[in-house]
Amino acid sequence: MSLKLAFGGKGGVGKTTLSALIARIIAQEEKKVIAIDADPVSNLASALGISEDIEITPIAQLSDLIAERTGAKPGTMGGFFTLNPKVDDIPDRFSHERDGVKLLVMGTVQKGGSGCICPESTILKALMLHLVLQRDEVVVMDMEAGVEHLGRATTSSVNALVTVVNPGKRSRVAALQIRKLAEDMGIKRVLVIGNRVRSEEDRQMIMDSLSDFEILGFVPELTEVAESDRTGERPYDDINTVPQALKEIALKLASLE
Repeated sequence: MSLKLAFGGKGGVGKTTLSALIARIIAQEEKKVIAIDADPVSNLASALGISEDIEITPIAQLSDLIAERTGAKPGTMGGFFTLNPKVDDIPDRFSHERDGVKLLVMGTVQKGGSGCICPESTILKALMLHLVLQRDEVVVMDMEAGVEHLGRATTSSVNALVTVVNPGKRSRVAALQIRKLAEDMGIKRVLVIGNRVRSEEDRQMIMDSLSDFEILGFVPELTEVAESDRTGERPYDDINTVPQALKEIALKLASLE
């Protein structure tokens, strides 16, 4: 089974940008990579440089597909529908690829809460199970604050939940919350990346506040990333120009077992 990584972190820490860059670096190592946008605020396509002209419909909104595979219309609760729908063709049919990274946008269930038993959640969880347990690509998941699409059958096979933090006391609070969630879900390894580190003081602050965490490394404040946010372009169009610190973190992740 290939590497499976989930990225988490509170809003604004740079989680999506880092997960996209890391996916691209790993793909450059001649590995097959599929990036999963499982955040309701979907920005992974832009971070990967997929054109805004390409209309991407999240899997959760593919009503005809969900009805066909589950036997029930999306938005319905209760009733009868299959809990084991066919999903093995979905990644290849509905992903968009650039530079060796396939993107699959999951979307979110709009009604009933994250734990609802409905056709949409059933197809999303079956798809995630397939991606984690049966595909041979490296899977890089950009997750929301929770892990709505991950069930206990999949989390035990995720190699690590990578928590992105910024300097500051709030980093520990967010990291502790994410680690507790990971433990509850059966994810055995939680790693930390310190992002937007401007000084040795920032670096030390993260190390001191998260001394009981495994820290992968530190990424400096990057002008290229700030500029890409303004222009809407992906940062580091030439992936060979990424900072060495980020490349080393990506290669550490690629070597996880």
